[in-house]
Amino acid sequence: MILVTGANGFVGHKIMEMCKDAVAAPSLRNVTQEDINRIIGESNADVIIHTAAISDIGACQTDPDASYFANVQIPLFMAKASKDRKLICFSSDQVYSGCSEEGPYSEDMAKPGNIYAEHKLEMEERVLETDADAVMLRAEWMYDYYLKKTNYFMNIVNAKDLVSFSSRQYRGITYLKEVVENMEKVLTLPGGVYNFGSETTKSMYEITRKFIELLGKKVKLEDAPARHNLWMNCDKAKRYGVEFSTVIDGLLKCAGDYNLIQNRTKTD
Repeated sequence: MILVTGANGFVGHKIMEMCKDAVAAPSLRNVTQEDINRIIGESNADVIIHTAAISDIGACQTDPDASYFANVQIPLFMAKASKDRKLICFSSDQVYSGCSEEGPYSEDMAKPGNIYAEHKLEMEERVLETDADAVMLRAEWMYDYYLKKTNYFMNIVNAKDLVSFSSRQYRGITYLKEVVENMEKVLTLPGGVYNFGSETTKSMYEITRKFIELLGKKVKLEDAPARHNLWMNCDKAKRYGVEFSTVIDGLLKCAGDYNLIQNRTKTD
């Protein structure tokens, strides 16, 4: 049995949709350690996938106390209550947002550049201190055909006239369906931190140019000012069989799954 927190959120809803043995945790707003102990105990779950978080970077900057409670304290409650259960927590590629190197980044290169990233990195460290078998997934910007939350895929599909991405920014973006498909292998990962998602050697500008072409959209692409790279090396997870499509192939797969493109040909 898998207990999923944030089951109504972007990642959680997909896990609930695709994993037949998943059950939803109740809202974790204002929970205590005793609440978490009870929720986990009553679930009879042997796996906990913790997706609940405050992921809006601006909101975390504005209210760091709320960010700390959601992004550090609640996962720590989970770790203390998990005991012999497998705990999987979603972290973020934002932990590399303060890196001075160009990338791609390996797991030991984290340097946060904002409060959200600081809290995610602290979460990883404190959870692993409490539960050495826990798995921290540094997830990329995930996408799907999903109307409730803005994401890269929907931004391009819904674009009318102009989109802007930088030819000097490199970042992996990942099809949410592949994230959930990899959960079975994630369950076998030894405790630790893992970069988790699709890899690329192309800039966000190049990725977007190719995706617009594949969709056949008549949208102008503008080269935006340089932004910080969030570009990960995912070799560590790959050694345990966790595999994703390349960024372009993932976008092509998603577009094909939702019948937005006629010719599904594999590309670089």
